[in-house]
Formats: sequence, C-alpha cells, structure tokens
Amino acid sequence: MFDIKKIQQMQQQMQEEIGKVQEEMGRQTIEASSGGGAVTVAMNGNQEVQSIKIQPDAVDPDDLEMLEDLVMAAVNAAVEKSRAMQQGAMGKVAGGMLPPGMNLPFM
Repeated sequence: MFDIKKIQQMQQQMQEEIGKVQEEMGRQTIEASSGGGAVTVAMNGNQEVQSIKIQPDAVDPDDLEMLEDLVMAAVNAAVEKSRAMQQGAMGKVAGGMLPPGMNLPFM
C-alpha cells in the first residue's frame, strides 16, 4: 500500500530541487557561434539570450541575409547547448525516478 504522505513529501522535495536547479541554470552561461566566430551568442541555462556579438567583417550591407542566417544558426546552437545543460541538471533531480524515455514536462 502506498503512503500518500510520503509521496507528497517526495513531490514537494522534487519541486524544491527543480526550483534550485532552475535558479542555477539562470546563472550558468553557454556560448555558441557560427560563421567561424563571426556571430557569437551567449545564453543562460533557461534559454534567455544574454548577448549577441557580431564581428564587423560579418556585416555586408549587400548581403544581410547571410548575417541573418549566421545569427539564427548561432542562436539555435546556443538553445541546443542550453537545453542539453538543463536536461542533464534536471535528470539529476529526477534521480532515476522516471521510467526510461519519459521526460519531465519542462525539458
């Protein structure tokens, strides 16, 4: 028979741990670049862009589409790195409590 109080305590503890991890993710920064470093994006673990740096030689007024593509590629790469970092941290919180292949809703 399940002890509902114990389950509720475990749920509360997990929620507290998730909150701590999310705070920590907000303090972690990753960088991703495209175009050989022409565009660099810094993002925190909560997928919030912190900065975008563009090298002057990447700016060609006659080819703005290339610059747009470089920015998009760098942002997408930063999002992927941030997600991977967050999934790793949240996976530690779950501590193997979830069945294989089942992700937490915020991942």
